Parts: sequence; structure tokens; C-alpha cells
Amino acid sequence: MVEIIGYTASVLVAISLMMSSILKLRVINLAGAVIFTIYGLIIGAYPVATVNFFISIVNIYYLLEIYSRKEYFRVLEVEPENDYLKSFLSFYETNIKKYIPSFDFSITKEHTAFFVLRNMVPAGLIIAQKTNDEKIFVDLDFVIPGYRDFKIGKFVYNKIFNDRKIKEINSHPGSFVHEKYLKKMGFRKKNSNGETIYSLMMN
Repeated sequence: MVEIIGYTASVLVAISLMMSSILKLRVINLAGAVIFTIYGLIIGAYPVATVNFFISIVNIYYLLEIYSRKEYFRVLEVEPENDYLKSFLSFYETNIKKYIPSFDFSITKEHTAFFVLRNMVPAGLIIAQKTNDEKIFVDLDFVIPGYRDFKIGKFVYNKIFNDRKIKEINSHPGSFVHEKYLKKMGFRKKNSNGETIYSLMMN
């Protein structure tokens, strides 16, 4: 039983280091550190318990900071032929294909493209096209590693599209991870002309 506690703590710490989201890293690492602290106390390894107790405090401090700080969000709309947009897509091409394999990187004048600036960092990119005045299809909803804590998604779908009087947003499911993200944002699976898409009805 004691060894299981130790292995559990080790696995959690290892998993935390694989997280691209800082928030997930902190939460999982905190769980691992707390269990390691308990493990150290049980086996009498007080240096292990002390170090991991300190790590737990550090994680709690930064989690409180993440949840309490006010962040600045801004939308920066760009033209489809914008050079920075092209460079951004090229740089993150592999990562984009991993989460949204259906995106073909073909951007036309019918598309609307905008970056979501988070504390002035271009952390998110939305590329969409209107189906009609009240409907829009999101071809790309991408957030760079380190900012995947759902705050940008909530800003986009609770604020931006509401302000633009959009009533319905549709999107391809993408990968399993992206599909989970869409569900988290309130999208629901539906069938459209024999194709599975996700749809979000706005208030």
C-alpha cells in the first residue's frame, strides 16, 4: 500500500510535466506533491516530505494567482492575406493538424480571421465564415500551448460572437481533444447533410 502511494505520486508528477496548459500542470503537480508529502511522512523520509510540502505551497500560491488575477483580452481582426497570419499558421501547422485535422489552411476573402490577444500575446486564432447573417462556421479555433485553460474560448463564445449578433455557431469536431473542448464550450453534436458537426446556439 505504501509503495502504491509512492508510485501514484510519481505518476502524477510525471503526467503534470506533459501538460501544455499551465493550469493543468499546477493542479496535477499539486496533487502529486501532496501525495509525495504524505508518502514521505509515512516512510519517515522527512527531506522528501519537506521538499514536496514546499512544492505544494508554491503550486497553491500560483494557482491562487491564476484564479485571482485580472487578464486583458482583445480581438485583433486581420485580412486573410495578412503576412503575420500566414506566418502564424505555418509555425503552428503541425500543432493545428493534431487538434483540427480537417482544417486545410485555405483561407479566402469569405473568411473572417482574428487573433485573440491575452495580455497582448496573440494566444488564440479564430478563422470562420458566415453561413448567413446569423450563422457562422468556425473552421479553426486554435490556442497556443500554455494558454489552453478555456479562458480564451469562453471570451470568444460568450463575448465576441454575442456582440456580433451571431445566433448559431457550427464547427467540425476535430480530434478527440478538440471535441472535448467544444463540449466544454457548450457545443452539441448534430448531423448536417450526413456530416457530423458541433453546433452552439447563442442566447
